[in-house]
Parts: sequence; structure tokens; C-alpha cells
Amino acid sequence: MSNALDLYAKVEDLLGVTEVTPVLNEHYHETLEKLEFKTLLDVGCGSGGFLMELAQTNPDVKTLGIDLSSVMVEMTKAKGLNAQCIDLCKLEGKFDVITAIFDMVNYLDKKQLKRFLRCIEEHLEEGGHFLFDINTLFAFKVVAAGSFIKDADDRFLTIDSDYDEEATEYYMDFTLFEKEGDAYVKSQEAITQYFYKVNEIQKLTKMKLVSKKSISIYSNESEKFYLVFKK
Repeated sequence: MSNALDLYAKVEDLLGVTEVTPVLNEHYHETLEKLEFKTLLDVGCGSGGFLMELAQTNPDVKTLGIDLSSVMVEMTKAKGLNAQCIDLCKLEGKFDVITAIFDMVNYLDKKQLKRFLRCIEEHLEEGGHFLFDINTLFAFKVVAAGSFIKDADDRFLTIDSDYDEEATEYYMDFTLFEKEGDAYVKSQEAITQYFYKVNEIQKLTKMKLVSKKSISIYSNESEKFYLVFKK
């Protein structure tokens, strides 16, 4: 999985992610404005974009970003932010707020999700909040499915993706050609995401759902649910 995430890190800038994140992150900032917190953990921090925004709006908050991609962690550290390449369940310490942004939860199968939520509970202070977003069925079946090709100066990327309705799984096959000298080096990885209904997640945790919002980014249909749970 880490190899796939490292490959994703190399091509994230080609996927239009930076155009979407401001819309999504605004929901997180709106929630945080209403909370009193001194510590925040961002799980699946990626290249550290959200933590950088938080450092500007809440400079007194102690933050930590963790990610299973060492490439992403180095990108976050390069911004002067605190980050570690570590599994959540192996981390020590508790936090007032934990975030998992941009459908991070969808990368976990049901067994992994149950373990993940248990570890979220263990790392939250009593009364703490867990903020995250998940993809809707519409996002998987309509928005994300299909083929994507991007030709940059030194990189050529193709992504073939499809949603398996019976398995409720979304598959992405990445193929990247990177120019090295006069030749191109080929890398291939596959990533799977899993569809979850909100009530399925509720059944897997002792935390209480306190807020649920629909988010539309690409169309009038809801592509994400933004969820806030409280310990």
C-alpha cells in the first residue's frame, strides 16, 4: 500500500486536487472555528496543505501530521511542519481534534476501518472531535469511474478506474512514465477504495455522530459527506 501511496504522491499535482481542496477544507475550518482545542492530529496528512492552512489560522495549536507515504511526509516536513511516517495505531499521545481529510477513510476495508476507528477513540481526549469526509456512491459510480490521461513535460500518467457495485469497491490502476535522461521509467500500482454508508460507520464506533453535511464540488449531486464525531 505504501508503494501505491508514494506513486500517488508523485502525481497528485496532475489530478486537479489543489482545485478541490479549498472547497473541502473550508468545511473543516468552519467546524474548528467553533471548537476550543490545543492539539490536532491530521491522519493521512498528504503533502501538508491543510496543516499549513491551520498554522496560519491557529498558530498556537500544536499539530502533527502522519501518513503512510514517506514521500508525502517529507513534503510536509519541507513546509516546516511536524510530521511522521507512522501507522495511527502505533502512535503515542492524545489529541483534542483528529482529522482525516479527502476520503482517507475510504481507503480502508471494513476490518481496517474498525481497527482505525478504535485507534481514533484511543487517541482522542475525552470530549474530543473526529472530523472526516467520505465519498458518496455517486462519486464512485459517476464522477470517478473511467479513464484519465495526463501528459506533462516529464511525466505521462494514465488512470483506469471502475466501481464494482457487488463488491462495493472502487479500483484505480495507475501507470506512470517518468523521464530519466533520454528514457522513460515505468511505474504501476493499484489502489482500492471502499464505499461506506454513514450508518455503517456509526455501528463501528462508540463515538457519536454530531454533524453530517453533504458536499457538492463537481456537480449538483452530493459527492461527499462531511462528518463530525465526538468522543
